[in-house]
Amino acid sequence: MKISKKLLLFLIPVFLSAENLQELITEAQTNNDIIIAKKYSENASAKELASQKSTYYPTVDLGGFYKRDDAASPFQAGDTYSAYAKVGLDIYDGGKRSSQVKEKQESFKSSHLDSLAYKKSLALTITKDFFSIKSLQASLSAREDAQKALKAQLERIKKFYQAKMATIDDVQRVQSDFDTNLYNIQTIRFQILSLKSLLELKVGQKIQSFDASAFKKDKSTDYAMLDSIKSIAAQKNAMNYGANAVDSYYYPNIRIEDKYNLYSYDRLNAQVKKFAPPLDNQNTLLLTANIRLFDFGEIAKTKEAVELNARALQSQINYQTKEQKVHYELSLAQIETAKLKIISSKSALNAASSAFVTIEKKYNAGIVDYIVYLDALTKRTTTKALYESSLNDLEIAYASYYFYSGKNILEELK
Repeated sequence: MKISKKLLLFLIPVFLSAENLQELITEAQTNNDIIIAKKYSENASAKELASQKSTYYPTVDLGGFYKRDDAASPFQAGDTYSAYAKVGLDIYDGGKRSSQVKEKQESFKSSHLDSLAYKKSLALTITKDFFSIKSLQASLSAREDAQKALKAQLERIKKFYQAKMATIDDVQRVQSDFDTNLYNIQTIRFQILSLKSLLELKVGQKIQSFDASAFKKDKSTDYAMLDSIKSIAAQKNAMNYGANAVDSYYYPNIRIEDKYNLYSYDRLNAQVKKFAPPLDNQNTLLLTANIRLFDFGEIAKTKEAVELNARALQSQINYQTKEQKVHYELSLAQIETAKLKIISSKSALNAASSAFVTIEKKYNAGIVDYIVYLDALTKRTTTKALYESSLNDLEIAYASYYFYSGKNILEELK
């Protein structure tokens, strides 16, 4: 079955665009370059953790050397060849490896939480942009409706002027209002274009339209710490383990190594080779122990620096915890304010719409003047935009509430 070119062109935008808020957020979590970068950082932290865990296992080295002496002694070979294999294992390191593994575990946890935090923060930003665009679109729609009414009145007053029933001042007054409203329309269109372009950058693809979206209206959700704060807490824990790793330098470090060498010689005196042949192979077992006795306070100061950085992070955690609580309480107040705004703006819209219908009839009948008509039209335009904006403000308020409750706002969409 063949698909026509026109049908194909019609279907392409469907595959290119994510239209409702849930789709936009989902696409952003796949396409956003910052999220991709944070994922790479998270994978790097995972590799560092795996690398650190490998320090518990023995090391195996292969090597060799070639030595040439142009003026060798009679008892020495002119050319010496050697190959070796060496196995080594740290028996005791004062807890250094265990501390470093825990440090990398906390670093990986911090990186993972940082990725989650950015995804949730990006979802909130996209939500605000989405509903801000919806509000601008509502304002644009109201202005365009007003433009139609002004255009009809402009054409009407021009006919009156041609029939000598209106003055040029009357025409210019309506023309001025028509042009001013058109100016406002173009301004709003640019605002929509700007915000849409920035939103497309965050989402990582072109957006064709903005479908209706809404959040669940539930205020009984649990309160949890933001992932961004948990990430900092994991960083602090990593620093504490790092401080413990520094301490390990004051404890004995014990290592065992077993090295097996193979040798081969050229330009060796035949008599030496017969009566005192050099070794063809050699196995060496080496046990070493080392302890730091004095370093002018180098290690102690390094540990103090790490601990001070950890305290700095704790102060940051304290502040951001308080900040989250403030935003959480403000979001609750924002929800109540938005609800009141919806009630008042809806009442105002109903009154303005009813008044405009009546005044328009009176104006067309010549009972009221143009000033009264324009005032009624302006109020209807303004209240219509305010009502739509208040509905969108409520959605933004709930998005903020879920975000500062520690939730994933993507899961709270209907």
